[in-house]
Amino acid sequence: MGAAVEQRRDRRTAALVMACLGVFVGYFPVTTVSVSLPVIQQALGASTADLSWVSDAFVLPVAALILTAGVFGDVHGRKKVFQAGLGFCVVGAAVALSARSITQVWIGQALLGVGAAALLPMTLGLISHAVPDPRERGKYIGLWTTSMMGSLAVGPLIAGVVTAHAAWRWIYLLPIPLSLTTMVVAGFVLTESTGQAGRKLDWPGQTTAALAIVALVYGVIEGGAGSFGDTRVIVALAVAVCSGAAFVVCERRSPSPMLDLTLFRSAAFTGSALVVMISFLGLIGFFFVLSLYLGTVQRLSTLDAGLRLLMVTAPPMVLGAVVGRLMRYLSPRVLITGGLTATAVALFTLTGVGTDTSFVSLGWRLALLGLGLGLAFPCITATAVSSVPHHQAGMAAAGNNAFRQVGGALGPAILGALLTGRGLATLPDHLAAVGLSGPVSGEILRAVDVDGLGAVAGLPLGPDTGPAMHALSQSFLDGLRLCLVVSGVVMLLGAAVAGLLLRPAGGGRAVVSAGGRPAETGQARTTTTGVVADRT
Repeated sequence: MGAAVEQRRDRRTAALVMACLGVFVGYFPVTTVSVSLPVIQQALGASTADLSWVSDAFVLPVAALILTAGVFGDVHGRKKVFQAGLGFCVVGAAVALSARSITQVWIGQALLGVGAAALLPMTLGLISHAVPDPRERGKYIGLWTTSMMGSLAVGPLIAGVVTAHAAWRWIYLLPIPLSLTTMVVAGFVLTESTGQAGRKLDWPGQTTAALAIVALVYGVIEGGAGSFGDTRVIVALAVAVCSGAAFVVCERRSPSPMLDLTLFRSAAFTGSALVVMISFLGLIGFFFVLSLYLGTVQRLSTLDAGLRLLMVTAPPMVLGAVVGRLMRYLSPRVLITGGLTATAVALFTLTGVGTDTSFVSLGWRLALLGLGLGLAFPCITATAVSSVPHHQAGMAAAGNNAFRQVGGALGPAILGALLTGRGLATLPDHLAAVGLSGPVSGEILRAVDVDGLGAVAGLPLGPDTGPAMHALSQSFLDGLRLCLVVSGVVMLLGAAVAGLLLRPAGGGRAVVSAGGRPAETGQARTTTTGVVADRT
């Protein structure tokens, strides 16, 4: 008896360690690469649109494949898919590590995104299988969440140290030995598990969903960089609409849908999906433009920029356990609405930053932003899961995660387009204000029109370099302020949706645990994307 208990404990510990390492690897490229974008731009001569694709090359595969990866794990085994995800991360990091062009960075990021799409649902599935008791599982998922936030928090610091002493490419080194080690250890300590019987891969749904997401983001990025009247942009957006409609038809007819559309009959599930997509659109887009501001306008080192980003990522990591307790006494709707409102206020206050804003002045604004995110985000998935029948909770969690990634993909695309458009529109006036006109002004505007705002730093302007960089900073700030206002409005929209749609079932308080699940007891049933507690 004692030996059996010890064996179960060892199994749970192994699953937790592997899950935490897996989610750390999966999220590592998010902030590590974001904070390094100015360095990558200078090294490879990339435009703002090119940098948008650096971020979206990672997020797009995650958004397009995360649901299918969950089904694949249910059908073929979570351990296999977990190790395959780590393998993709190794290959992707190696490709990016050896990159000599922006295209090669895109390829490496895309492979890392495929790996993350496999890892994210599998890591929760490993915990779900090893810890069947829903009451005990909360603390394990809490540690998983801490590991995820820890990856986002330390990523910029690691990138800062690396870029201060070596070429930017070496930011991709750490995932290689970490993934390889985790892959090998997982082969010995993890047991294979599968999900509910009868699930099948939904290839028509997968194909149409992936095509719709990629076409939509491509159209937004290229439309912002050029014109939304371009033929290729119009075609891309039309493909997105048609593919989205085809996805709905496929899912309605599929005997084993990737995403059961009846979930949207629940106002709370629909609300949580909209809230998470809207909020991540604003958040990831904000990270994108903030990183460029810290590098292009304030001209900080990657390490200094990482320390400032830590002001955003640290509060959610610290608040995880506190919010888990608050969800026992307060409606998630209150926490989500309050958190997103605080986030919006922080974004509006950031419109007051300038070229010489101090660490303290910037830091309290970013800390307020992190506080709002820390209150809101832990509750959103919990609401999605608790708002649908128990047998659909795993799919609800996976669908919520997919909507999160779609918002994350659209964020850099939309805000990057706004940043470039506004900056280009105001740059001529700022050049004239510093006394630059004629051939010099024409040379700068032509370079910026082709390669984006970052092209100014590479021009041989001689004594005009200082005034030109000042004009660039001012035009960039114009674009940044527009992006901050849009992000703030987006967060307020998310808060309004939460207030209107996230109503607890039966008029009561939605009681959830720190692990993001309904705080109900009963027998547990495992799925790849989470665990459903069956009422007894």
